Amino acid sequence: MHFVVKFFPEITIKSNPVRKRMSRQLADNLRKLLRALDDRIQVRKDWEKIDVIAPDAVAHLSDRIEEVLSHTPGIANFARVQQFPLGDMDDMYQKTLSVWGDKLKGKTFCVRVKRTGKHDFQSLEVEQYVGGGLNQNTEAAGVKLKNPDITVKLEIRHDKLNVIEQLHQGLGGFPLGTQDPVISLVSGGFDSTVASYLTIKRGIRTHYLFFNLGGRQHELGVKEVAFYLWEKYGASHRVKFITVPFDEVVAEILERIDDSYMGVTLKRMMLRAGSVIAKELDVDALVTGEAIAQVSSQTLKNLSVIDSVTDTLVLRPLITSDKTDIIRTAREIGTEEFAANMPEYCGVISVKPTTRAKMEKVQHEETRFDFTVLDRAIGNRVMQNIDEVMEDLGEDAPAVEEFAEPGNAIVIDIRHPTEEEVNPLELDNTSVETIPFYRLSTAFKSLDKDKQYLLYCARGVMSKLHASHLLDEGYKNVGVYRPEKPQH
Repeated sequence: MHFVVKFFPEITIKSNPVRKRMSRQLADNLRKLLRALDDRIQVRKDWEKIDVIAPDAVAHLSDRIEEVLSHTPGIANFARVQQFPLGDMDDMYQKTLSVWGDKLKGKTFCVRVKRTGKHDFQSLEVEQYVGGGLNQNTEAAGVKLKNPDITVKLEIRHDKLNVIEQLHQGLGGFPLGTQDPVISLVSGGFDSTVASYLTIKRGIRTHYLFFNLGGRQHELGVKEVAFYLWEKYGASHRVKFITVPFDEVVAEILERIDDSYMGVTLKRMMLRAGSVIAKELDVDALVTGEAIAQVSSQTLKNLSVIDSVTDTLVLRPLITSDKTDIIRTAREIGTEEFAANMPEYCGVISVKPTTRAKMEKVQHEETRFDFTVLDRAIGNRVMQNIDEVMEDLGEDAPAVEEFAEPGNAIVIDIRHPTEEEVNPLELDNTSVETIPFYRLSTAFKSLDKDKQYLLYCARGVMSKLHASHLLDEGYKNVGVYRPEKPQH
């Protein structure tokens, strides 16, 4: 297998030193991600592109490789190609025929050629010669230069001919690690997850900061979506997940602060805490999912008052986005179901929240707030590496039994549907059901209580988390399927 990876256009227009740095970072990121699939996959970089070459022995990983390339920031597009030494016109035709001949039956087509290097022919000549040969010697419906059913794409690069089998769109953006890091304030809803995705896509190493307002299930849900975002779009770089217990802060606000200023005050407390943690991690910016006028605290006036509490830069990638656009993006990146099923905890609800907060008023309200409560919350924060974040289930979590072989149990594949579709779990002599993790809690109630069920996910992290939760709820017929060898 051979894939040709093209850089995002904004990379190619950078100065030479910046372009070299970004392309080198992208190649390094791909090496790390693809090495996790199989260490025989090679990544080779040159000035114009990156080649990903996998031996025939790992042909079964084709879909997994495409998945990695589709979700790695910095890639404009990538093509699966068959590469040949460059020959004469007839040789180019014969090589193209070997790849495309059977696929043109009953289809209109055209040939398009891109050429790099010095040759004694023009691209148009190759298009005409190869197109004519395919038209005469296949069962194609004919050549059609505008809107054909199939466009046969060839790339001639110096002494090589690439016959493109499939072309895929990449994620775009900049390679992760080429920009300074940020901390994203996440709640698990539509907005904060999409905002985090956008910073990752821009090449920004994105840490996650969650303010726990008192709900354990909410915390677990936010950990899941943060882990999902990291694993799918940012796994080339380790980041932190920080949890700050904010229930006492909420209680202090409810008791001390005027009703109309509760929301604004809570946001100011969050930025204060976020700024302390950002300084500790040597991070210069915080990220939020706020958009203008989406809720009362997000008017320009209120945002100005909220931001004045800190000198740390606050980035808002969604500031002018419509909610429908945000939800559409969440659907595209796979976080819509997370947000729709996220346990909610509303700790501060003002009856008549102000939309035009006054600095003097909010400062007066905060004189009644006991800031030792905020200091204690910051001091009690828990900081974990993102790849370990769901392994800490708490000391009171029930022990989960793991099985390398399913035996007579029914295996439940709890992975996200997009992951399950790319790499379905198939087991001999074992029944496999698919229930996404975000529906598991509800769906498990209707399953046969006399049967044993083993949960499965790729890393064994989310399956263990949800099995523990089900055991905690009183179910005894659940464990984890953890095969000794990864499932391909």
